[in-house]
Amino acid sequence: MVRNAGKLYYPIRACIESLLPIVDEFIVALGEGDAGDDTLAQIEAIGSDKIKIYRRTWDEKLFKDGAIFREETTFALQQCTGDWCIYLQADEVIHEDDLPRIQTACAKYQNDKEVEGMLVGYHHFFGDYQHEVISHGWCAHEIRIVRNGMEAESYKDAISFRIHGRKMKVAELDVPIYHYGWVRPPELMTKKRNIQHDMHHGREGGEAHYTQDLFQYGPLGRLDRFRGTHPKVMKDWIARFDWEHHLNYGKEHKNLNRPLYKHEKPKYRILNFIEKNLNGGRQLFAFKNWVIVR
Repeated sequence: MVRNAGKLYYPIRACIESLLPIVDEFIVALGEGDAGDDTLAQIEAIGSDKIKIYRRTWDEKLFKDGAIFREETTFALQQCTGDWCIYLQADEVIHEDDLPRIQTACAKYQNDKEVEGMLVGYHHFFGDYQHEVISHGWCAHEIRIVRNGMEAESYKDAISFRIHGRKMKVAELDVPIYHYGWVRPPELMTKKRNIQHDMHHGREGGEAHYTQDLFQYGPLGRLDRFRGTHPKVMKDWIARFDWEHHLNYGKEHKNLNRPLYKHEKPKYRILNFIEKNLNGGRQLFAFKNWVIVR
């Protein structure tokens, strides 16, 4: 589900192209965007007959607690005809090296009806393409592969799935999602955050909740360096990176005029240290929206 991809710096073409080699169809719930929205043109430029586009108008009554995201994601899932459905948000990409692992897992569990879905990991890039957030409170795993025909529905902020309100039974899959939702020029990150506020809290009150301040990513020197390789479909996006002069590559805050983000707060930094150094990288007290069966 997507709209205004170009306006808000979503790599929608890379997202779709990353999965096209292994899927029979790619469903897009395309929301009606603002004037000048080029999302449709970007998708059509891919030139694949696997892509099926459904035009949608977002219901503003659902601009609360991310309900509009759940609605559109569930709609897209209901259009799928295959055995397994793989869900990506518009700022998420799969690495080409991981495609065979997905195919192998889908074949392995095809007739194992106890497995209702599969759990994947994450790389949450932050500020630029060389730093990622590995921290308590940031999603480390989620259900992103769902067996079709089980009446699964999108859950919470469209981050996961449930079946009739219950947790799904899943197998763990050694595949990460490459999440680029926090890698944008600071002015576009501000715009995206303002619009996202609407989706969770509605538009009542006009623009009183908006900020025009340039988004501050904070000290990237405190974050983990990414040591791997990015998906090839992200090559052009990475080449466009040109906002390093706005970033703080040190370990201390500079002229901070915003509240601390969760991963910056002392409580979470302590938890993060314990998890990384004493708990094998596993999050303590983490909410798990699944039951592992394989």
